[in-house]
Amino acid sequence: MAEAAPQHLALPSGLLELCALLGAPRDSLRGPDQVAQKRGGMHLPSLDPEVLSVFVPPFVSKEDSQTAGANCVALNKTKRRSFRKKREKPRAEPGNGLPEGPRGPDSEDVCIPNGVDLLALPQLCFPGGLCVASEPKEDGVHFLVLTDVCGTRTYGVVAQFYRPLHGEHCFYNGQAHWEPSRLSGSMAGGFLPYAVCVVSRFPYYNAFRDCLSCLLTHLKSCKDFEVDNHIKDFAAKLSLIPSPPPGPLHLVYNMKPLQVVFPSRADPESPVIDLDLHLPLLCFRPEKTLQILTCLLTEQRTVFFSSNWALLTLVTECFLVYLHPLQWKHTFVPILSGQMLDFVMAPTSFLMGCHLDHFEEVSKEADGLILINIDNGSITYSSDNMDVPDVPLLAAQMFIQRVQGLQLHHELDRTRLRASTDLNDGRACRRAWQQRLNAQIQQLTLHLLVSIFREVKNHLNYEHRVFNSEEFLKTRAAGDQQFYKQVLETYMFHAFLKDRLNRSMDAFAQMDLNTQSEEDRTNGLFLSPKRPTIEKMASRKTSSQHAARRRMVVSLPNLQDIAFPELPPRNASLRKTDPADRQSGSTVLNVTPQPTYTFKIPEIHFPLVAQCVQAYYNDCVNLLSKAMNCLAPDNSVLLARYLYLRGLVHLMQGQLLGALLDFQSLYKTDLRIFPADLVKRMVESMSGPECAQAERTPELRRLISEFLDQPGEAPKADDHVKNFELPTKHMQLDDFVQRVQESGIVKDASIISRLFEALTVGHQKLIDPETFKDLYTCWKKIEAEAQEVSLPAAVMEHLDRNECVYKLSRSVKTSRGVGKLAMTQKRLLLLTEGTPGYVEISTFRNIEEVRSTTAAILFLRVPTLKIKMVSKKEVFEANLKTECDLWHLMVKEMWAGKKLADVHKDPQYIQQALTHVLLMDAVVSTLQSPGAIYAASKLSYFDKMKNEMPMAVPKTTAETLKHKINPSAGETFPQAVDVLLYTPGHLDPAEKVGDAHPKLWCALSEGKVIVFDASSWTIHQHCFRVGTSRLNCMAMVEQSQVWVGSEDSVIYIINIRSMSCNKQLSDHRTSVTGLVQGSTAAPSQVYSCSLDGTVLAWDVSSLQVIRRFQLSGGLSSIRLHGGCLWCCTGNSITVVTTNGSLCQELQIKENFQEHSTSFLGFQLVPEQEQLWAACAGYDDVYIWGLRDLARPPHRIHLPDCSKVNCMLRVKRQIWVGGTGLSQGKSKGKIYVINAERKEVEKELVAHTDTVKTLCSAEDRYVLSGSGREEGKIAIWNVE
Repeated sequence: MAEAAPQHLALPSGLLELCALLGAPRDSLRGPDQVAQKRGGMHLPSLDPEVLSVFVPPFVSKEDSQTAGANCVALNKTKRRSFRKKREKPRAEPGNGLPEGPRGPDSEDVCIPNGVDLLALPQLCFPGGLCVASEPKEDGVHFLVLTDVCGTRTYGVVAQFYRPLHGEHCFYNGQAHWEPSRLSGSMAGGFLPYAVCVVSRFPYYNAFRDCLSCLLTHLKSCKDFEVDNHIKDFAAKLSLIPSPPPGPLHLVYNMKPLQVVFPSRADPESPVIDLDLHLPLLCFRPEKTLQILTCLLTEQRTVFFSSNWALLTLVTECFLVYLHPLQWKHTFVPILSGQMLDFVMAPTSFLMGCHLDHFEEVSKEADGLILINIDNGSITYSSDNMDVPDVPLLAAQMFIQRVQGLQLHHELDRTRLRASTDLNDGRACRRAWQQRLNAQIQQLTLHLLVSIFREVKNHLNYEHRVFNSEEFLKTRAAGDQQFYKQVLETYMFHAFLKDRLNRSMDAFAQMDLNTQSEEDRTNGLFLSPKRPTIEKMASRKTSSQHAARRRMVVSLPNLQDIAFPELPPRNASLRKTDPADRQSGSTVLNVTPQPTYTFKIPEIHFPLVAQCVQAYYNDCVNLLSKAMNCLAPDNSVLLARYLYLRGLVHLMQGQLLGALLDFQSLYKTDLRIFPADLVKRMVESMSGPECAQAERTPELRRLISEFLDQPGEAPKADDHVKNFELPTKHMQLDDFVQRVQESGIVKDASIISRLFEALTVGHQKLIDPETFKDLYTCWKKIEAEAQEVSLPAAVMEHLDRNECVYKLSRSVKTSRGVGKLAMTQKRLLLLTEGTPGYVEISTFRNIEEVRSTTAAILFLRVPTLKIKMVSKKEVFEANLKTECDLWHLMVKEMWAGKKLADVHKDPQYIQQALTHVLLMDAVVSTLQSPGAIYAASKLSYFDKMKNEMPMAVPKTTAETLKHKINPSAGETFPQAVDVLLYTPGHLDPAEKVGDAHPKLWCALSEGKVIVFDASSWTIHQHCFRVGTSRLNCMAMVEQSQVWVGSEDSVIYIINIRSMSCNKQLSDHRTSVTGLVQGSTAAPSQVYSCSLDGTVLAWDVSSLQVIRRFQLSGGLSSIRLHGGCLWCCTGNSITVVTTNGSLCQELQIKENFQEHSTSFLGFQLVPEQEQLWAACAGYDDVYIWGLRDLARPPHRIHLPDCSKVNCMLRVKRQIWVGGTGLSQGKSKGKIYVINAERKEVEKELVAHTDTVKTLCSAEDRYVLSGSGREEGKIAIWNVE
């Protein structure tokens, strides 16, 4: 027999927490005067119910559990209250032949789970009271939600049934009683109600209803003294069924006659959904559904009413699912009995449910309640002065249209199907239909939430955890203001903000990302500060509402701009919308439910003794092992779920090592469902012999050390949320930087430093609160003015669709007429007055000279701006008067920014120049002093750069450079690009078109990974983390995975399709430095190396180490060529077979005698049979012949090179990246060497900081990443 698990280890329970039998107390049936004498005349009496029997796992006797290890199932005894049910000893009448019932668990202390109040449970199980019926009634089911003092919910399903009172036998606590003299005639002929209540930590409403339905078929026909035995056996079955792990695997158990399905949650953050989500849509019109959702979002005191007790819980639970991932954290009591009605007098937010009979009473006695009648679909208020706002109109319209397109009736779907001749087949068909409909409803309600709250992220500062609620409200339409004002004050929204600031990739974030337009993706990278584009201006229609909306202020210049679609006027009824609009949006979201799989739980044998329990566990293990063996090698999703379940079963058997082995495999397969807390408790509870045995198992040694080496308590993550407030104290530079970032004016710390210099010219280096307030006000005013711009259609036709008007002058006289000077990111133009017209002055690229001068008008000298163009002889003049000096600074800065952008092929220069220009405008407006222009000139950064240093880059660099992108855009500081990986696109029917594009994977500091769409160089996936350490290497594996090696010794595996990292390999002990996929002969293998010289060979499908060997020295990189591994160990380049056998070795000390050095990296050129390598401290590249590494190498000198960081072979070229001198300054340089002629063909001045990494894109382009001073990626053409 397996060794029992330690007694102090709290193990996960099965589905059951508690099962209880409830009914009338025996004493209430003793007096014949308590009952009506005429059946059908007077009502039969109402009795006070009580708990008759309680069944709590474990159900194996102590004697058996001590020998079989079953006692380890006792959960968290320290957290449970003890309940003792004292049974009265029945009187035994001679000759009655009644056997004594088995001794139940209630003869001793029973541990009652937290949250289950046995004193209140009878009222909830009989919420309408317990009455003896004169005629048999139909069995009924209703549902409960129980909450403990900590807010943890447990869920109950109650089945009521009736048994006749025969006058001879009635059952109490499993005992038969003989009391013929105590029962009156009418009572003896009546029917007594009983209830069986199942309590679980999981809301398996449909599953437990099916289970109880199966139980009732036995209880209706069994004898009185057998009832407790049946319920105990039923409870024992449920207690042995494990809860399914999150994912697509559902559990099935044969309850006879029904096959009961226990669905899993979709992911660890999602709730279990085992109910019909369309029930509210059958009870309420879409408009009413939205009104109820508003009540919940604004956390009103809400009470549901129905004459059907079951609907109360099911409908309220559906509404809570509709809100996911937002969570209702207040009081939730979906069923109130008649004795609990005073609960509705609570002053705080709550969600409760009552029988419809109490509607009038509740509405009169309580004020400030939302009263929702499920039966007639109505909503009323208990007070006349209550005002519940409407959901934002556009989101509401789309929701209504999509709900109207749903198919809510299964009968319509069944008309095309044959009649099912098998009960369980028919149920399976209905379940599949419900699953599809549930998926549609979940997507529909999630889309509603995203439509309402999508732009919240535009007003967040993630670094300082600030939400600018005031600016967010300014961007809302006037009719939506009240809704947002109320929602923003709720606890639910506050928790939602925490998740956004934590960058939680939950269902909301995923939907937001999936529904983001391509324009928004592009603008998120390149448009900063934000202004409405010409395309969005064109989409606006002239209307009375538009004039008001375009005056609203757009907030946070570094975030997305707000688009205001044209909306029809608000209606009293949201259903009265334009039919054309309804048709355009009525299409139901096309949702394909994820495929689901089932695992059949084996039969549980009785009597329930230790041997039977162990046999059940053995059956589970055998079935799970068999299922795993039948899986396809790449089906890691199901494999992870089987490993999870088998680990739990091994744990329940007391087999700690077996459980740890399964959890170790799970750790590699799917980290999201890895039970870290449970494994930690297992490791801490292991005995000495068990630890020694585990240490002898290599797979477990690392897992155990990880948990034993962890600190006692991990520091709690900072989850506070601040609302933006203007400063009240003087600020030095650091504090000023933080305040400006919080305000959303700009995030780049270097630009803020220039702003600080501008505001403190000639003063002490402090910013006072008034100056900051003026700056903030001026910035918002500038934004508002930009929003006021409304260009005629004739003008918009001449501009690019992504152009924005950033600055507009007053009406001035120019050489081309009278009008307003306008600046976009591409050009200067004149908006003529009188007849609206468009005169293009010049693009910034075409400007030759900009001067500020004066022109004589009558007897005055008027400040004038003169602009000379390259392609025109005419000089443009504008009499800008007091604005002239500011426009002179702005145009010169934009001109310089455009020149730099063209020279360096980097559009980020334009974005930075725009920020400088708008800050100049804000500084001048803030200071309003004679020295304001001089102060603003401190922001002329690119203009000074143009004047102080040559802008031209070497001709070869300019010809080879194609483009530059900035992965640190939006960050406060540039970040070093540590690793780059290009993955080619491939069409997969399962993927979206965008997902099939080629991708560029960029590893930044602290485990950050950003993914670019390599077809457009726009961000495909915003930053997500793989660990918190520096990343050293990346490799694509089998076109579906990216493996990432980290400084923390872990290999992280990213799924390319889902963009998620749920697998980790932790077999290395030190930093992972190299990854390479196996040859074409063994493509399902990956080799990894680490700094301590370890080389591991991995099987991709099983993620198991199939070979390992050790090399001397620290490994820095690894290559695969000719069936052998070429390993760079610093002191040597070692060639070994894939089994680790030494083939040949190149020792560095044999070739370099002058001073000590080490290999920095190497490349193999098979066509020339050459090995190319770079060494520390040398400005040369060395070439050895592969046939004879002992021969002295050929040397190629790298001119002006001071350091080599990386090498790359592309076609017949070797690209070497590092640091070198250019024009007397240290720059990041790339040397392109012809491998055939062995000479440097090109010297590319790549970056202002060192070149840290290189990668190839299909041998057409080379991509280089720079250090943290610049933090950009350059894209180079390959000849």
